[in-house]
Amino acid sequence: MKPTILILCTGNSCRSHLAEGILRAALGEGYHVASAGSKPAGYVHPLAIKAMAEIGIDISGHRSKHLDEFLNQDVETVITVCGNADQACPMFPGQVNRHHWGFDDPAHATGSEEDIMNVFRRVRDEIRRVFEAYAAGRKDQAKCQAA
Repeated sequence: MKPTILILCTGNSCRSHLAEGILRAALGEGYHVASAGSKPAGYVHPLAIKAMAEIGIDISGHRSKHLDEFLNQDVETVITVCGNADQACPMFPGQVNRHHWGFDDPAHATGSEEDIMNVFRRVRDEIRRVFEAYAAGRKDQAKCQAA
């Protein structure tokens, strides 16, 4: 059975979807990666979809979900990407690991359309660095355990 990694933020419209798409691409098929929110916005932000498309990752099929959808599932790792979700995060069945890596919310960016898009790109790239490093560590750990 694939370990489930759940990424949480408050609205589940931007940061958690960026992280979900990046982590799923970096880890490959051996893991189930999902995202949810404590107060889901009900949509995935169009600029998050656009920012991910720029790096070749399609999140257009993602949907905004409440973390309650996962309360009856075995979630091995919970990663929060905003402070509010970190404070509201319950324990999940089977949860072994919990991490918190906070990022700015690009949905609150102001300025011109290009200014706002640049904030989405910056946050995407910050998330990419952290989550690709995490994925590399998980892959190394799996290789060591298999040896």
